[in-house]
Amino acid sequence: MKLLVTGGAGYVGSVTSRLLLDAGHEVVVLDNLSTGVRAAVAPDATFVEKDIRDAAEVLTPGAGFDAVLHFAGLIAAGESMVRPELYWHDNVVKSLALLDAIRAARVPRVIFSSTAAVYGNPVELPITESAAKAPTNTYGATKLTFDHALTSEAHAHKLAAVSLRYFNVAGAYIRDGHEIGERHSPETHLIPIALQVAAGKRDKLQLFGDDYPTDDGTCVRDYIHVEDLARAHLLALGAATPGEHRIYNLGNGHGFSNKQVVEVAREVTGAALPAEIGPRREGDPATLVASSAKARAELGWVPQKPTLQAMIGDAWTFYRAHVA
Repeated sequence: MKLLVTGGAGYVGSVTSRLLLDAGHEVVVLDNLSTGVRAAVAPDATFVEKDIRDAAEVLTPGAGFDAVLHFAGLIAAGESMVRPELYWHDNVVKSLALLDAIRAARVPRVIFSSTAAVYGNPVELPITESAAKAPTNTYGATKLTFDHALTSEAHAHKLAAVSLRYFNVAGAYIRDGHEIGERHSPETHLIPIALQVAAGKRDKLQLFGDDYPTDDGTCVRDYIHVEDLARAHLLALGAATPGEHRIYNLGNGHGFSNKQVVEVAREVTGAALPAEIGPRREGDPATLVASSAKARAELGWVPQKPTLQAMIGDAWTFYRAHVA
């Protein structure tokens, strides 16, 4: 298939692009490089440096695209609470412009990079796709808004849409001479920040709150290896059905606390990793753990690298070679 990958210079988008190319697809990456890294784009992909609001310049009716995989957007939950206008504009307004281009070009399939943040503080665990949607931060609210838009588009225009709701993503793709990993700037995620401390780039790391209703008082998250996540997008392409908007949660089905993540990072890196407890961040749910039963049953998706040791080990290998 001929595929447009928005945000393909970003972390998950670049790994997914690599897997799509390896599977024999033709990949065009669209990225404005506001947060993405040009070096992360696969050399055998076609790269177009544009914003998604200008996607119609690439998604022309005669271009022959078979699907769009939409990763582009802002992702920092904390920032979304202090600069919400950025998130509504980038994650909703621009994404709706992309959807207009998709409709005009008659592209039949869309795979959307959504988030577990749409669920907010869950009432029941693990979280299923039918759980109540009550995002506690603007980031989650913007992603849920575009999910609703996809539902309407599928119903009205027979679009084949799939939303993949991620939990915490970690690790790096290291295979066959390709090494692709996480390098956000500024960095807001716990594991890469821990690696920065291990490499001497930061003095210490901060955990936000230790008074949550969890076993050790710190937030619990369901981590998933980026390679496992990328494979789900290939499976979703095959499952996309005209007139339907399918939604799948992607996670390991069990969570790790922030303190557990730090302990494994110490084990993997051999560094002391000094950590301090700071105040809670506004909008952070105590526990997010996924049920991926639907993805397993309908997509045949099974995580191949479910341990923190594998995720942090791959991330550390990439970090030392390409970031430190």
